[in-house]
Amino acid sequence: MAKLATIKPILGFIKPRLGRSIGDEQSRYQDRDERKPWRKWYKTTRWQRLRLSVFERDLFTCQMCGKIESNTSQLVADHSKPHRGDAMLFWSASNIQCLCKPCHDTEKQSHERRNAIAE
Repeated sequence: MAKLATIKPILGFIKPRLGRSIGDEQSRYQDRDERKPWRKWYKTTRWQRLRLSVFERDLFTCQMCGKIESNTSQLVADHSKPHRGDAMLFWSASNIQCLCKPCHDTEKQSHERRNAIAE
């Protein structure tokens, strides 16, 4: 019986046609920041101070579920009314509320998506 010759895989040579490749994570965030320059505001010392002052004002309590969270990495300073690049809304402490990460990532996001579809 004869041996079959092995066929070299060609998949490694085919460039992806849809989406980005796995290594493009960094460039994806750079592109997003370039399209929306206000995203850089979140990296400023001014934002960090405002964020902490909102947490203190709200007593580190989620405004949706009432959970008290001492670990600030599990809290989100959320804009009640989406600012969409409006500096007045972005920096207004009265437009920012304290939310726990689960509430922000589920309930709040689905609420905003529903409102975006309705508009």
